[in-house]
Amino acid sequence: MKKFDRFERIVSSVVDIMLAFLVVVILIVMAEEIYRIIRMIIPLNSSQELYHVIEEVATLFILLEIILMLIRYVKEGHHIPVRYLVLISVTAISREILLAHGGGKETLFLSVSIFVLVFVLFVLEKIKAFHTSRHSDQDHL
Repeated sequence: MKKFDRFERIVSSVVDIMLAFLVVVILIVMAEEIYRIIRMIIPLNSSQELYHVIEEVATLFILLEIILMLIRYVKEGHHIPVRYLVLISVTAISREILLAHGGGKETLFLSVSIFVLVFVLFVLEKIKAFHTSRHSDQDHL
């Protein structure tokens, strides 16, 4: 059992190092995007350029959420809460609605998918509240 614990710690350390490298790479990409946005904003000659700036800012939010999720993953002991995955999905779908300007059906389906994801968050919070109240009732016995 001792060998397995040692192996598990080694794998965990390697995963942490790889995730740290991934966070650094994402931060570099974000810095490049911010620089590109600043270079686009200063002359800003047309509404098409403004559209591109909004697209880049929306992408930055998704990258930021991924970084936050990776940090949370390490802090939580290599566990990603489902809530973070759902929130990142909602952000990505919202970006698609804002930027793709698809047809009516596509927008409706994307909106319904956001509604379903928000409903999932609601249900997860209710289940969590149910488990928390049940455990606290048992503590009082």
